Amino acid sequence: MIEKLIQLIHVERIDDIPLLLAQLARMQVAALLDKHFPTHGPWAGELTFGEVAVVWLAFMLSEGDHRLNHLETWAAQRLQMLAVCLGKQVRALDFSDDRLAAMLGALSDLQAWREFECALNQTLLRVYDVQAARVVRLDSTTTKTYAGVDEHGLFQFGHSKDHRPDLAQVKINLSTLDPLGLPLTTTVVSGNRADDPLYVPEIKHVQHTLGTGGKTYIGDCKMGAEATRAYVAKSQDYYVCPLAGKQLSAEALAKLIAPVTRREQALTPIYAPASSTRKKVEKVAEGYEFEVEMEAEVEGHVVAWRERRLVVRSLPQAAQQRQHLDKRLEQAQAEIAQLNQRKQGKKRLSESELVGAAEHIVARLRVTGLVRIAVETVQMATPVRRYGEREARVKQECDSTLKTQGDEAAITAAKALMGWHVYATNHVAAVWTIAMVVLAYRAQYLVERGFGRLKGTALALSPLFLRTDTRVVGLLHLLVIALRVLTLTEFVVRRQLHAEGAELGGLYCGNPKRTTACPTSERLLEAFVGVSVTWVEVAGRIVGLLSPLSQLQERILQLLGFSSALYVQLVHQFSTLQFLKPAPI
Repeated sequence: MIEKLIQLIHVERIDDIPLLLAQLARMQVAALLDKHFPTHGPWAGELTFGEVAVVWLAFMLSEGDHRLNHLETWAAQRLQMLAVCLGKQVRALDFSDDRLAAMLGALSDLQAWREFECALNQTLLRVYDVQAARVVRLDSTTTKTYAGVDEHGLFQFGHSKDHRPDLAQVKINLSTLDPLGLPLTTTVVSGNRADDPLYVPEIKHVQHTLGTGGKTYIGDCKMGAEATRAYVAKSQDYYVCPLAGKQLSAEALAKLIAPVTRREQALTPIYAPASSTRKKVEKVAEGYEFEVEMEAEVEGHVVAWRERRLVVRSLPQAAQQRQHLDKRLEQAQAEIAQLNQRKQGKKRLSESELVGAAEHIVARLRVTGLVRIAVETVQMATPVRRYGEREARVKQECDSTLKTQGDEAAITAAKALMGWHVYATNHVAAVWTIAMVVLAYRAQYLVERGFGRLKGTALALSPLFLRTDTRVVGLLHLLVIALRVLTLTEFVVRRQLHAEGAELGGLYCGNPKRTTACPTSERLLEAFVGVSVTWVEVAGRIVGLLSPLSQLQERILQLLGFSSALYVQLVHQFSTLQFLKPAPI
């Protein structure tokens, strides 16, 4: 009798989707996409371009999957939830791969994308009340693809940051805003493009959003090109970057270090503050600075400015490099000693062959000039017995052996050069001290962490399976919106925990008592895995049953400024809206 009154209709996995859709709504992503990417011609269904996009973004963030042909099936199993969250009738066909492909083509329009990105950035800075540190970081990465190489396409062979030079790749240039690492601008170029020329265009895109004057741009040594530094100085902005060999040769660096070695130049100690990973204040570097007058031509105008050069030794890096050198020296001497071993069937090398093999080992292990190699050759008389018609005789042979010894003076000189970098900045010392410059550059992991999320489990960009250039560009633009969601979710929770002086527990499997004041977005979203709605028919009436939210889930919602109503509405609003009866899975 009970089986006739109660019938299971459908179970919908909810997980973190309502939370993600609410976060995207707060960011006004759908509205801004609809404004800057208007649809033309027939657009079947009630969902707009932006609404389809935010559902796809929620899918990407929840599943770590950006493949076009997976979204329709996924959405078909969650139509009731999507309809309640969006307040519209939802069809599985709204998310067909053909529609998604067309969406990527639209998102590849660079002019429209720049205007959208600018509007989105301004909205996020206002809505989330981000007190910008006026520090922008720039960097680039590559992502591999198994697609073929087109002479004029994005997929090209180049220097691979994935250590796969055998695969074609595309290059992504990204700028982020401190202190949260919020993506500001994105540029996708062919995989064989050099990094140096990408910085000025990217800085111009940032200036389109934040304006010129008073911003500090931080990048790696490829940003140190004189043309880039000159452009930033002309814009009345500031730069911080290390100088590479093109700007400062090894000989010039040695001359700057020489006064320190002779104890003629005093060094300023640089201390890193205590943090979650560093329990106390620690001396991490030391250095000195000097100024140079700079002059360069920018867009037909001569620009002159004063640049500070900071000669800095990283103490942890110097210690690590010295340790690696000692290991390489030990390995080189051990491998050279093996050349002297005599074994049955092993060819006895001549003096020239031994020296050549030893020099190859020294070059391979990068210890040239640090190991002295000596050859000892002994003449040996070996009697040969008479055999048949051959008379007995004495055979003269040369036996050569190698002896090695480290050149202590050269090793000491090499170690004295380790850990040194020269940073360039046009900040005045009264505003940015040498310690501030060095510590600011050491936070470059903020932009690199964004690349890790793009190419890692969170967004699973790498490897790319799309083969059309426009679709690749559109997908990367969409994924950077998803990266903003991860960044802001993490930022809001951490800011609220800091304001409360509290920590969040229950995020770590196997250690429920462990707490943290710096949870990651990935762990926060993972906490919602398993939330579901069960739809049953009771006496001809459809009823939804929501799995109870845990204290941790309710606490995360509260930290983000939401309430449990975000999930409760999924069953309460069902009776007020007219939906199609979900099909069994």
